[in-house]
Amino acid sequence: MYGCPNCGSPEKHGSGGPFATGRELVEFVCKAHDGAIRDKPIEGGGYETTCQGCGAVFTMKTHVDTCPQCGGVHAIAPIHRDSSHIQYAGRDFTLD
Repeated sequence: MYGCPNCGSPEKHGSGGPFATGRELVEFVCKAHDGAIRDKPIEGGGYETTCQGCGAVFTMKTHVDTCPQCGGVHAIAPIHRDSSHIQYAGRDFTLD
């Protein structure tokens, strides 16, 4: 899945894709490969990160995960290999 030729395709995803930011990236990862990426565990046990909504520290274990303090939704595309690429969907975003 990491080398998927369609993931970065503007024809398939518009301006979104694995290099999008903020809510757009979160929405992309949630829908990528019919949702198969969303709950896929992050290799190595996850990334320790700071919630971009409330500032709480937590470990993001799947490619879309929520802050245990405030429920803020964060995501990272599988092609990225470090926590600096984690994006936050915003306070009003909820998972379906």
